[in-house]
Amino acid sequence: MRRFTLCLLAGAALSWPLAASASASASASASASASASASARDGALAPTPAPAAPAPEAEPVADDAGNDIIIVGKGQTRQVQQLGQADIAILAPGTSPLKAIAKLPNVNFQSADAFGAYEWSQRVSIRSFNQNQIGFTLDGIPLGDGSYGNTNGLHISRAISSENIGRTLVSQGSGSIGAQATNNLGGTIEFFSSDPKPATALTLNGSYGSANTVRAFGRFDTGVLGDNGPSAYVSYGFLDTDKWKGFGIQRQNQVNAKFVAPIGAVRLVGTFNYSDRREQDYQDLSLDMIKRLGYRVDNIDDNFPLAVLIADTGANSGYTGAPKLNPAAGSVTPAPYANADDVYFDAAGLRQDYLASLGVETAKDATVHGELKAYYHANHGQGLWFTPYVPSPSGVPISVRTTEYDIHRKGVFGSLGTKLGFNDITVGGWYEVNDFRQARRFYALDSRTAPSRSARDFQYLPFATQWYNTYQTDTVQYYVQDKIGLGDLTIDLGWKGFAVTNKATPIVSGGLASGRIQVKDFFQPHAGLNYRIGDAFELFGDFTQVKRAFVSAATSGPFATTQAGFNALLTTNKLKPESSDTFELGGRYHYRGVTALLAGYYVDFSNRTLAQSVGAGIVGNPPILSNVGSVRAYGLETALEAKLGYGFGVYGSYSYNDSTYRDNVTVGGVVQAIRGKQTVDTPKHLIKGELTYDKGIFFGRVGADYMSRRYFTYTNDQSVPGRVLVDATIGARVTIADRKFEIQANATNLFDKTYVATIGSNGFGYKGDNQTLLAGAPAQYFVTIKAGF
Repeated sequence: MRRFTLCLLAGAALSWPLAASASASASASASASASASASARDGALAPTPAPAAPAPEAEPVADDAGNDIIIVGKGQTRQVQQLGQADIAILAPGTSPLKAIAKLPNVNFQSADAFGAYEWSQRVSIRSFNQNQIGFTLDGIPLGDGSYGNTNGLHISRAISSENIGRTLVSQGSGSIGAQATNNLGGTIEFFSSDPKPATALTLNGSYGSANTVRAFGRFDTGVLGDNGPSAYVSYGFLDTDKWKGFGIQRQNQVNAKFVAPIGAVRLVGTFNYSDRREQDYQDLSLDMIKRLGYRVDNIDDNFPLAVLIADTGANSGYTGAPKLNPAAGSVTPAPYANADDVYFDAAGLRQDYLASLGVETAKDATVHGELKAYYHANHGQGLWFTPYVPSPSGVPISVRTTEYDIHRKGVFGSLGTKLGFNDITVGGWYEVNDFRQARRFYALDSRTAPSRSARDFQYLPFATQWYNTYQTDTVQYYVQDKIGLGDLTIDLGWKGFAVTNKATPIVSGGLASGRIQVKDFFQPHAGLNYRIGDAFELFGDFTQVKRAFVSAATSGPFATTQAGFNALLTTNKLKPESSDTFELGGRYHYRGVTALLAGYYVDFSNRTLAQSVGAGIVGNPPILSNVGSVRAYGLETALEAKLGYGFGVYGSYSYNDSTYRDNVTVGGVVQAIRGKQTVDTPKHLIKGELTYDKGIFFGRVGADYMSRRYFTYTNDQSVPGRVLVDATIGARVTIADRKFEIQANATNLFDKTYVATIGSNGFGYKGDNQTLLAGAPAQYFVTIKAGF
């Protein structure tokens, strides 16, 4: 929904060569391709060519990485895990890679759909830090802060098809020192695209399942052209699914392309990604709504006359503040609804993105190693809502309200390192200019009997603009790192620094602030060590200190307030950026098919900022951002993976997180007693497990995910209970005439658990119920056929 509410704050996709005779050279050439918001919603290879320059690895991985379910950071001085393409491919096709990482320690992932890709409901947090405080990158390209109305990037589901992700690196602490991010208080999630295949290949996947879901994916690889020449691939992905409740669809078209060209000791790499995503929304719920109307209540876009009647009666009762356009309608909302917020006619999120990059890179283990890459991102988006609070000039008591986004980001990043004795010294930098425009507009409806506009279409010709602002964010970041190898002891020392300058210029002010604000900190230290004990065991520990820059937007950050409020932030209130100190200590074991992890951590989160609304949230008054104290978190993370023989494997993880507010907060002269309360959307206990089988023709997986109670108020007086979700996969592979085929069946929420998935969709309050919950999808089933030629 779109409200005025202001927040308080087992195998990879198959691919085989067109030429069957090429299969004999697979092993010989394998190395050739190494590689809450302040406003509501809105295979085998060709004959062996000369080896190409291998792709750089962002992080060292275990020698037997291909046999593991996960890689638990072998050799690293910090808590880090890696997943491969197989971890995504075993899930239902089209599943977000964020759902794949949910099994890792202390990763809390939520979504209201089966795929984990519905952006309004998509939430990921690590050690109690939400997605706005986590850094996201794709091949090093910054993806921004992960918010729904993203002002400085895009979600990974739009940046690349999940079938093209080669590996995912998750750092639970404050993240990789070299990540292109200025918001990573609580870790980084780094995605890396797969390389083109050395042999000519065609991959075709098709899926059908519950809610009339159709998922299609095709990828063509050119193979290596000529003698040690370039290689490339292009892919197309399509997803179309009905909503699992109510009416409407969620649809995406996506194109990815990548080429690699060896040039001496380096290789030239280019990528292009396009996405057109159109999602009709599910209705946000409160506990009261669930009690009165059930989990399946949803928008009523099949009944426009009823939506008009509800808007009429809301205006007549004075509830909406809108004029009484039809007094004869009465003032009582039609049963079973209690008010105009129980259901809306429709709402949707529309996003079009172009993301491209070009650069050069060396092998990670080269004596002189590094990369240099430029990128460009353009986004056009609208989050729209058929609002009963602003009538159309035609007399229809509903209009279409939008929050509109236009992003143009361009940047460059790189690193250069060399080995000097027992030192491996690397320096790196990142520069970006982000030109962002954001507007709030209203579009008229022409008829009281049928909607004249569709939620799945971009809107044109508004009758009113509430505000329209331009924002420019200039980012300069650098880092220095020295990896010191002293036999069995590895020491990491380094620091990063950045200066982020935010500017706001109104076109249509609407009472929102303009001006300039900057966060500058050129020394954020990182230190860690790893001590190897024999071949199987290692100890690690690290300390990191990071700071979070501000964002530039009308719906979040320091500009999402009045001019007077913004001026006060610079003078009276002395707003400080959020920061965190993270300490980690742990051990890893890796021997003969058994991998184990045990780690503990302590986090001191300071200068927590909160956008406090002024007046009732539905009115839409600009909030005021302020520092409201600190948070302390400590916890334990464990993981175990074992090969059981006969094709069976098992994996499990357990996380304990005690995260509490350390200060009470005064709101409107009233002290809110939140000191010692558990942080919102932070389950204390997470237990994940899966049993896998992959031998001969058949493969399968059963995975379970337990999450304990979560609070959605700062005083902890409102919560949703814990739940266990089970997903399952079964499949078979066959070879026919040297062509391989695979059939895979997936079940999500296998036992049809009724539960609340996302909390905080409309932010969090201090106490009391709030329309900020989204119901989780019921049991759904999908069948996929994969073919490689």
